[in-house]
Amino acid sequence: MSQEFVYIMLSDTGTLFTNVIKTYTKAPYNHASLSFDSELKEMYSFGRKNPKNPLNGGFVKEDILTGTYSRYPNTSCVIYRLQVTQREKEKMKRILEVFIKNNHKFLYNILGVIGVSLREPIEFSNSYFCSQFVADILYRSGIHLWDKLPAMVTPEDFRNSPSLELIYEGKLYDYLPIKNVMTRSQ
Repeated sequence: MSQEFVYIMLSDTGTLFTNVIKTYTKAPYNHASLSFDSELKEMYSFGRKNPKNPLNGGFVKEDILTGTYSRYPNTSCVIYRLQVTQREKEKMKRILEVFIKNNHKFLYNILGVIGVSLREPIEFSNSYFCSQFVADILYRSGIHLWDKLPAMVTPEDFRNSPSLELIYEGKLYDYLPIKNVMTRSQ
């Protein structure tokens, strides 16, 4: 039986919004994304739908080469690997299909971010913030990394999870698999 993995990337683009969050959280990373491959080609989260407009948020398939990250070349990140079963990974992809097919129905849960700071979950149907989304996909697939609701999970919770294996920390565009993809695309 082959080993299956999913990848969780935490990042800091250095934008005004992320700097405001960092001022409060004191955490180095404030955005969480879920990927199914080590090159981060298939990566999902809740964030900017348009790289130029921070106010239009929701479910996004993130593209490192042409999306929001391309506007912030000094983005720093940490990438973790989580070993999962084939069944868990297949379940995650099935859950994700609902998001992909209905992406226009999902909104960014800015009040949920405030709820975390107040230690009170604020949840709405079809509304997530980034770490809530990643935690919810894992939770609904049978992976329970924490004893808390997904609406209370922060990027820092991923950093502190003993279940995640650190595979990279540094500048996003210095991550070797991405450097290789960028070299091939030039």
